Amino acid sequence: MAVNQDCFLKKTPSFYASGRGMWLNARISVILRCMDITFAELGLNEQLLEGVAALGFTNPTPVQAQAIPVVLEGRDVVASAQTGTGKTGAFTLPVLQLVGKAEKGEVAPRALIITPTRELAQQIDTVADKLCSVTGQRVATVIGGERYDRQLKRLKAGCDVLVATPGRLIDLMERKEVDLSHVQILVLDEADRMLDMGFWPSVRKIVARLPRTRQTLLFSATISGDIQQSMPTMLHDPVLVEISRSGQTADTVEQRLVPVVQGQKVSLLTHLIETGHPRRVLVFCRTKQRVDSVAAALEREGLKVGVMHADRAQKQRERALDGFRSGELEALVATDVMSRGIDVSDIDWVVNFDAPLDPEDYVHRIGRTGRAGESGVAFTFLAPDEVGPLREIEYFTKQLVPVWEPADFTFAQGRIVPNEKRATSRSQRSVFSGSRSRGRGPAGGRFGRHS
Repeated sequence: MAVNQDCFLKKTPSFYASGRGMWLNARISVILRCMDITFAELGLNEQLLEGVAALGFTNPTPVQAQAIPVVLEGRDVVASAQTGTGKTGAFTLPVLQLVGKAEKGEVAPRALIITPTRELAQQIDTVADKLCSVTGQRVATVIGGERYDRQLKRLKAGCDVLVATPGRLIDLMERKEVDLSHVQILVLDEADRMLDMGFWPSVRKIVARLPRTRQTLLFSATISGDIQQSMPTMLHDPVLVEISRSGQTADTVEQRLVPVVQGQKVSLLTHLIETGHPRRVLVFCRTKQRVDSVAAALEREGLKVGVMHADRAQKQRERALDGFRSGELEALVATDVMSRGIDVSDIDWVVNFDAPLDPEDYVHRIGRTGRAGESGVAFTFLAPDEVGPLREIEYFTKQLVPVWEPADFTFAQGRIVPNEKRATSRSQRSVFSGSRSRGRGPAGGRFGRHS
């Protein structure tokens, strides 16, 4: 049975691609009223359908139903969907079908998937490896924190799909240990992070080594200004698959704003855990040093805590994540980059111990809870010096974060409780514009960022 895309896709002639008024030629907006289709209707072959069954997937999620047929057509795609909605399957399934199985003696990958964190790379590897066990294809993953000899052995054995983090891939490129000349499909997972100023130089260096004629897929929870500015140079005639508008948060997440002074944040977090008895609490801080100090403070309060940030060894990160999954740890404290790589089901609470400076990180952070239709709670601890980031978050998400007061907790003097009647209109820039260093300009572009 062919997919009748018109039953759930609304096509418009163009979409707005940047704050400077650049227009590209295609947009797909989602109408979520007709999603009762099967994977068999998306054009996947029999082997991959067996792989889907092995993964335990039943019906495709909206992003899978929309993206898979378009990717199979060979089109460049920019896909935006909330976290926890099946983006990994949305690109892994069609990519494996398109690249096929290498002939005997061929070792160079024909698909390259780049992702910002080791944890995300391992998650993609898990999905792809299970599918490849059915299709007979090969996937190799190269990430920092692992021994070179093991990864070189995998590369020399050959692979159809290579999953990599940018730093390790560039190391292998400079050692001339990886051949990217046969790559037919490039996938940037968490594309908004991959194209920002932190990763863009590395991504640009990798892309320069790829064939000019290729299919390019960008997948992210948000379509940021960095993605929009990169689209004309990286993609050809792209199709936009947009399950949620930029900045939209999941309805399954209850957001709570708790005004508090900096010195009381640890006491407040401890009080909430002791009185609320959540099974899993994921705590986000801005910096690695802040993560370490908060984790140490929670441990002094008698809580079992794990730590995840870029300075931790891979084995340490894996142990922390495994302990968090198993319930051995009551809380996991992490940096923003980890908000893209923590795939743990049944996270009851996300706590923004520090309000994120980038509002897009807020969407990614709170998206770690309320996944797969389950409900969750996201707390944001707001100190007096964090009102600016809060305004940017509310401007970006186009909603106010409701103020919430915990019972039986005595707040110190000096905290600022935001006015519940603060403005919601885009035109009232005094409230929602944020700082010029990190905020958004009138046309939607980012101040202080360059492509």
